[in-house]
Amino acid sequence: MIWDFQGDRPIYLQIVEQVQLRIVSGYYPAGSKLPAVRDLAAEASVNPNTMQKALAELERKGLVYSQRTAGRFITEDKSMIEQIKQSLAREQVDEFLKKMQALGCTVGEVITLLSQMEKEEIK
Repeated sequence: MIWDFQGDRPIYLQIVEQVQLRIVSGYYPAGSKLPAVRDLAAEASVNPNTMQKALAELERKGLVYSQRTAGRFITEDKSMIEQIKQSLAREQVDEFLKKMQALGCTVGEVITLLSQMEKEEIK
């Protein structure tokens, strides 16, 4: 996955969001070891201190945990990961619905449109 940062918010918060996305999508599976801070920082082209701050925030949230000499690992709590996935999905759907309402579409019209698109995709 490519690291993508915008200039409108702190980089460490964007790293937190992107690592969360990588966890819920299975890129980093539950219980797996994260790369070292320096490796992640180099991959993302950010300062290691920025990456450390982001990982500390993920630890605070309980998504990541440290083992003294072994490094950092993704939580094995699959229900927590699923809750975060649902929360992120709801945020995306909410944003989408607001944009559709700005276009003048009702939720019912959006559902109909999505159903039509799904049928077209199946063919």
